[in-house]
Amino acid sequence: MTPRKKRITIVCAIIAGMGIAATLILTAFEKNLLYFYSPTQIMNGEAPKERSFRIGGLVLENSVKKNPESLEISFILTDTVNQIEVSYEGILPDLFREGQGIVANGKLFPNNVFIAEQVLAKHDENYMPPEVAQALQEAGAEMPENHIPPQ
Repeated sequence: MTPRKKRITIVCAIIAGMGIAATLILTAFEKNLLYFYSPTQIMNGEAPKERSFRIGGLVLENSVKKNPESLEISFILTDTVNQIEVSYEGILPDLFREGQGIVANGKLFPNNVFIAEQVLAKHDENYMPPEVAQALQEAGAEMPENHIPPQ
């Protein structure tokens, strides 16, 4: 093999290797992304059925049900237009309460119950996660009086 053919072969191998590496990195990145959906988007069928995603909204008043024999809890999450049942097993954040804006990570099951792996309630009672605030505004809901707009 001549030096020129050898160099071309090496360059082609490097380019192919870089292409494979880039494909693997992008595939792994895509699998780890958690997209945000509101209850309305989920009810419209926009949320994925086969992978995890984030859901956000307000915890509906009088919807929290705790199992006294375990850490299992269920509640209704709403964007004031649509509602979806969320089930979670674990310790909830201290700031979790009815009427509070929350974000949960998990999967949607065929019975339209969102099984949360993590529930997030941040900052004080006047804060609402930006994704939740945007979803509520898109749904045409009035923002709570004490809401601090996202920066």
